[in-house]
Amino acid sequence: MSGSSSYVASDGAAYEGFIGRWTRRVADRLATEVPVDAEGPLLDVGCGTGSLVAALRVRHPARRIVGLDISEPYLAFARQRAECEGAELVHGDAQALPFPDDDFAAAHALIALNFMTDPLMAAREMVRVVRPGGKVVATSWDFRGGLVYQRLLWDTAAGIDPGAAATRDRIFSHPLARPEGMPDLLRAAGLQEVRRDWLTIRMDFTSFDDYWQPLLGGQGPVGSYVAGLDPALRDRVAAAVRAAYLSGDVDGPRSLTATAWVVTGIVPGKE
Repeated sequence: MSGSSSYVASDGAAYEGFIGRWTRRVADRLATEVPVDAEGPLLDVGCGTGSLVAALRVRHPARRIVGLDISEPYLAFARQRAECEGAELVHGDAQALPFPDDDFAAAHALIALNFMTDPLMAAREMVRVVRPGGKVVATSWDFRGGLVYQRLLWDTAAGIDPGAAATRDRIFSHPLARPEGMPDLLRAAGLQEVRRDWLTIRMDFTSFDDYWQPLLGGQGPVGSYVAGLDPALRDRVAAAVRAAYLSGDVDGPRSLTATAWVVTGIVPGKE
């Protein structure tokens, strides 16, 4: 994550178990399926624990790759990853990028803009630091229609806890959760040729514990909700979510779909 927000980003290892293992799958697809043809350095804004930085390093080993995040624990985790060796991992705010104008061939924001206090400012900063003709790529989960693991939790918990319903509604009604939200944001930031596409991965859980236990690490809105529950209420929510996960079958592997919006735009000429 990067930029001021209420997103809890305190433990890199906990984030990896919670969602980083799945953003790696999105990052690998992005690096291959959304190529950056122009030569020059690449920026990952809100790089978190380094999923996209690692994927870009594999895809572009000779390029300068820079990842920026406001969470030192996430950056510390990324710096320990062998796949991120050789990349620059910088502490900073996405809403005030510490880079000169026209410094990069392209900039990415992977599952990050939704959680920033001022995503438009962050998008404008990405436009500022990318050269004319360069590409900006913003990726976000399709929270309302394509993120099964979260709907499983929120819709189940909402029947037990009004707090879950309120949190679900806040996340799912966010302007950037709407299908046109991210394209509208990039256009407002000044990008041209804005295009929305999507990609779908599988979240493969070995058991209910593999689904549930990472939530107790307290990362992000989902983790902070679960970890912050009174123990008795948490047990009731866990039992109900477990029943939904099992869906009448024995405990064991489940493969859930997760769709992300991928929105790209081109930086226009600058006067």
